[in-house]
Amino acid sequence: MKLLKSLATIPFALFGLATNAQNFTQKPNVIIILTDDQGYGDIASHGHPHVITPNMDRLRDISVRLENFHVDPTCAPTRASLMTGRYSARVGVWHTIIGRNLLREDETTLAEVFREAGYRTGIFGKWHLGDSYPYAARFRGFDEAIVHGAGGVGQTPDYWGNDYFEDHYNDNGVWRPYQGYCTDVWFNEALRFIRESKEQPFFLYLPVNAAHQTRPHVPERYKDLYKDIDVNDRLKIFWGMITNIDDNLGVMMDRLEHWGLLDNTILIFMGDNGTCMGPNFWPENEKADWSEHYNSGMQGAKASHYDGGHRVFGYVYYPPAGIKGGREIDRITAHIDLMPTLMELCNIPKPAHVEFDGTSLVPLLTGTYKDWPERTLFVHNQRVLDPIKWKQTSVMTDRWRLVDNTQLFDIKQDPGQNNNIIKYHPEVADKLRTEYDLWWDDIRQRFHETTPLYIGAEQQNPVQLNAHDWMITDLPPWNQPHIVERPKSNGPWSVRVTYTGRYAFILRERPEVAGFPLSATSARLYIEDIIDETKPVVQGATAVRFEVELEAGDMEVKTWLIEKDGTSRGAYFVDVYRLSNE
Repeated sequence: MKLLKSLATIPFALFGLATNAQNFTQKPNVIIILTDDQGYGDIASHGHPHVITPNMDRLRDISVRLENFHVDPTCAPTRASLMTGRYSARVGVWHTIIGRNLLREDETTLAEVFREAGYRTGIFGKWHLGDSYPYAARFRGFDEAIVHGAGGVGQTPDYWGNDYFEDHYNDNGVWRPYQGYCTDVWFNEALRFIRESKEQPFFLYLPVNAAHQTRPHVPERYKDLYKDIDVNDRLKIFWGMITNIDDNLGVMMDRLEHWGLLDNTILIFMGDNGTCMGPNFWPENEKADWSEHYNSGMQGAKASHYDGGHRVFGYVYYPPAGIKGGREIDRITAHIDLMPTLMELCNIPKPAHVEFDGTSLVPLLTGTYKDWPERTLFVHNQRVLDPIKWKQTSVMTDRWRLVDNTQLFDIKQDPGQNNNIIKYHPEVADKLRTEYDLWWDDIRQRFHETTPLYIGAEQQNPVQLNAHDWMITDLPPWNQPHIVERPKSNGPWSVRVTYTGRYAFILRERPEVAGFPLSATSARLYIEDIIDETKPVVQGATAVRFEVELEAGDMEVKTWLIEKDGTSRGAYFVDVYRLSNE
């Protein structure tokens, strides 16, 4: 297959060696490209034996590379930290489902800061920090927001039937159809946004959903690139998804050069967590030769608290500020550093009410620092309803990793984290434990708070509640294939009633567009001490409607769809309308 365009073929003017149309005295544009589940090792120039990434390789060569760059082990927490410059658990996001992926309303986002500074802001792809008011991207500082639902195409809150091709995406609050493959759509919409941003600088956030494996699909021509390699189809599709991203990256770089924008654009290219194709990540699903699953010698993959789960690639390109390519930075850095870094590069003052956990990396990126301080950073994987101290935790410095309070690794000597040397360095472990205790006590101040789903707000009425956000300790039906299996599970939603008035709750097993008939013979709605009502289901009906008077405030909502034999499941989808005010 012929690649759309390799960076190796683009004129050197692209790389800052010639002056383009914009003047460097203007505010720089900002582009953040965030890939999904593509690990550090899933790039050819990082040693991968098979994956084809000429454009990523060339961008790596011309960028400053953050070689000790860390994010959270899973996607929503990484996005929360990237958007706020603060630890994800501090801002209420420590899971990808069960209502723990909602970015608290009182947090300030990168998009809000840049829009306030006069930038045109846009997001295209995966937000994963809430799908309704006040959490959805269109309410968090983005002038344009074209996204899929939740954490992946085909997850429960996404448009029913989306499968990566010819899908419906949410365009600033309205679901509408798009032609083509998902990654192509995100890049095409991003290019349109850039082309239309002529009168003001732009902030573009491009978090593609590939190569996420909720529904692994890619155009056949990309899978066929790997047809002669003796590995399972899941790997071929995964690599094909990455090569498709690579082609789109090449086109974007070409367009930026053609429009005279690249010399005044800060470009960041990064991953959101470790690879989802690391050793033993899918062993229960596939019988495969796991030696083919390359991870640059690191232990762990996505969701792991070892380096393979959270050390990712981070390329920064912006020569006008002295961020010149070909350099590597081996000091420890993290996603929490990017917001203060971008604000300094763009000369945007920090809002008085914002306190960052990260620090500006400008001195490192430009090579102007004299004494860069030692830092201790923290990573944990809290895929639970309420955080647990020391759960899957890594306390990190430039040299050390204290893992789970029981293992100590010298990462300089042992990058694969194979040799636990805690008994030889008890003083190091004690120091890192003390730092962790202080950090934990600091970030845990709001762990008790629930981030409620709003109903009845002027900004969005009606609102859909769905099983993805049930607040339960077990796994809810978080994607559409789960819904099709009709699990007998249930859970409550935490909601905030914004206005006292009359509300309608319409219970369904699948969303309205699916037209799916209920097999239940009765339905039940329970809202704390306000209502506990059961009513019959009309044969062939696709929904059951309840109406109730509610006072403004926070409460829990739970539903049941009950079969003739008495078995039941929660209504996976509930549309809530505010009918009238008091």
